[in-house]
Amino acid sequence: MSYRMMLLLPLLMLFGRILAQPLEVCQQAAEENYPLIRRYGMIEKTKALTLDNIAKAWLPQVTLSAQATYQSSVTSFPEEMQSLYRQAGIEMQGLRKDQYRLGVDVQQTVYDGGLVRYQKAVASEEAGVQAAETAVTLYQVRRRVNDMYFSLLLLDDRLHLNADLETLLTANERKLASMFEHGTAAESELNAVRAERMEVVQRTRALESERRTLADMLATFCGMENVVPEKPRMPQENIAQGNGRPELRLAEQQLRLADAEEKLLKASLLPRLSLFAQGFYGYPGYNLFEDMMGRRWSLNGMVGLRLSWNIGALYTHRNDRMKLQQRRDMAQNSRDIFLFNNRLEQAQLREHVSRYAEMQADDAEIIRLRQSVRKAAESKLSHGIIDVSSLLREINAENAARLGQSMHEMQMLKEAYDLKYTTNN
Repeated sequence: MSYRMMLLLPLLMLFGRILAQPLEVCQQAAEENYPLIRRYGMIEKTKALTLDNIAKAWLPQVTLSAQATYQSSVTSFPEEMQSLYRQAGIEMQGLRKDQYRLGVDVQQTVYDGGLVRYQKAVASEEAGVQAAETAVTLYQVRRRVNDMYFSLLLLDDRLHLNADLETLLTANERKLASMFEHGTAAESELNAVRAERMEVVQRTRALESERRTLADMLATFCGMENVVPEKPRMPQENIAQGNGRPELRLAEQQLRLADAEEKLLKASLLPRLSLFAQGFYGYPGYNLFEDMMGRRWSLNGMVGLRLSWNIGALYTHRNDRMKLQQRRDMAQNSRDIFLFNNRLEQAQLREHVSRYAEMQADDAEIIRLRQSVRKAAESKLSHGIIDVSSLLREINAENAARLGQSMHEMQMLKEAYDLKYTTNN
């Protein structure tokens, strides 16, 4: 690492802390940036249009019709009556076989048994199911953010450890260069340390490239120009809070939809009462006697009260209710399966967190011991007791211990936040 970079690194770290985005901020930004979130607005608009259409059932229903027919026979007077009419000087022409009608039929519902009300309830619950399904898919975005966020933190730690390793190797390289100049060290030993340092520089470049790629992916996913991760605190699990996963809300919404559909099914069995008005212009009209004499078009109309009851709905009512019960059972079964698998996942994650916590408890002592061994090896090398290979082995062992500590800490944090994701608490 160059001298200038060593001076800039503390400033960059301080600047990064100021601009760092916490994990929760990245999760929220990713959900808002994910294209699926626009579906909520689509669902609401569709719901509003559907409810508006259903409400229009209370408006007067108007039907326009036009009809032209030709009949093989029509209503007529017996021949004896026609003879009497002729004797009285009345010519009874009778109805024509070609008949015409231009009509309008207006119907206003007065009582529908709650059909419209329950249709609205079903439409609202269906929209709720769609929104809950969207929430389930959108919730999975958090897990993807967690994976990238903690991978980025782990890469940052590895880069810092590589920088420390490079600094340590550089110091030993300078010491060996001085020893070589004074004839107390071989050139091969100096070259071995230099090669090790150059390999560390290569690894650093590879890690920096990997970090840039991952940071760009996370920034794109969150809709940000840049993401600077901040090591989160260990979350406090509260088992008493229960489970807040959207999958459970989806199951509850499906049950509410089944309840609304059952009420609609019951409403379909009730009779309907409506006012109606019919009118037409054509031939023949309601006054058949006059039309037999004049054969002219006329205006005709009637108003009334109509009671209708579709008893055919009773034929399938029992099966329809059984189908609804099956849907309830399926929703409850899906919820039970999810809870079963979720509890298994929680148990596994808790065990992982506990295991990494135990490993972390020993990491600091392992690093202290490895550091003391490495320092002793440096002292022995200065006195010519050991060779460079032994020193490099101890340096790499200490670095591996530090890498292990960093990995255990990141894995413990990630498993803890995966547990938080699993319960959504």
